[in-house]
Amino acid sequence: MTASGQNLKFQRIITFTSVILFGIKISAWYMTGSVSILTDALESTVNIFTAFLGLYSLYLSAKPRDENHPYGHGKIEFISAAIEGVLISVAGLIIVYEAIINLRHPHALQQLDFGILLISATAAVNYLVGFWAVRLGGRNKSPALVSSGKHLQSDTYSTVGIILGLLVIRITGIAWLDSAVALLFAGIIMVMGYGIIRSSLAGIMDEADEELLREIVAVLQENRQENWIDLHNLRVIKYGSVLHMDCHLTAPWYFNVHQAHEQVDKLGRLVRDNFGDNVELFVHTDGCLPFSCKICSKQDCHVRQSDFVARIEWTVGNISADNKHRID
Repeated sequence: MTASGQNLKFQRIITFTSVILFGIKISAWYMTGSVSILTDALESTVNIFTAFLGLYSLYLSAKPRDENHPYGHGKIEFISAAIEGVLISVAGLIIVYEAIINLRHPHALQQLDFGILLISATAAVNYLVGFWAVRLGGRNKSPALVSSGKHLQSDTYSTVGIILGLLVIRITGIAWLDSAVALLFAGIIMVMGYGIIRSSLAGIMDEADEELLREIVAVLQENRQENWIDLHNLRVIKYGSVLHMDCHLTAPWYFNVHQAHEQVDKLGRLVRDNFGDNVELFVHTDGCLPFSCKICSKQDCHVRQSDFVARIEWTVGNISADNKHRID
């Protein structure tokens, strides 16, 4: 199964799970009357909405490119993640509002033991599903699936806080702790929502992914070939689970078209072996110039015009620049 197919299948699991857990939380609120459980259930309505939204976005991103979308439909995942982040933040604000209302007008809680048992079960399921979603989404480079997983994990953290608060209330009988716990975890939810919005907007704006660039440069540096005299103007853009990469590769000037293309193929295989098959690689080949001799370690060059001085180590900074490397 392709990476896109795996993402879509797992998003279906998330959607089904979100609906079931929402029903359990509503039941727990109805039995206990706890505002903490109510706000947790309200946050789960966002889970349901975003689960369906994520499912649709992954369906679109899995579609092949067409005339109107020559780079595919992967960016819908960033839009989905941005909306999800906004909804998470709004859910946090709703929790704050409900908690403040309950502080002003407190009421007694009922059947706490059974309510705690129910939401404890939802917390365990949420965390496990969220953990696997983040892991699979990270492996398949899917921001929509990662954001869905983080959302489920944030729901778990708020639920755990609610469980602890309800346990304290069960022991001490201090009713206002119900609202205090809800306020605390509303803050956590809003911070996580901001993080999801920030990362999704970065993807929409094609912001450079420094961590990914460092990984790619490290692989290129470790496996560079002697015929790869220079590599520069490296750019990487993510469209959902698809990685678009382009660069300029300097090869010996006397290579014919087939020999130069062979070096491009080697570069492509290296990138795909390390970052998956969902990679589009566009390489512009340059012929070396006289100043390239000083950084070229090729042993069997019969047209060398100056001695080899030193090999320039590729870094994110110098490999991204649109300039051939040289030693003056």
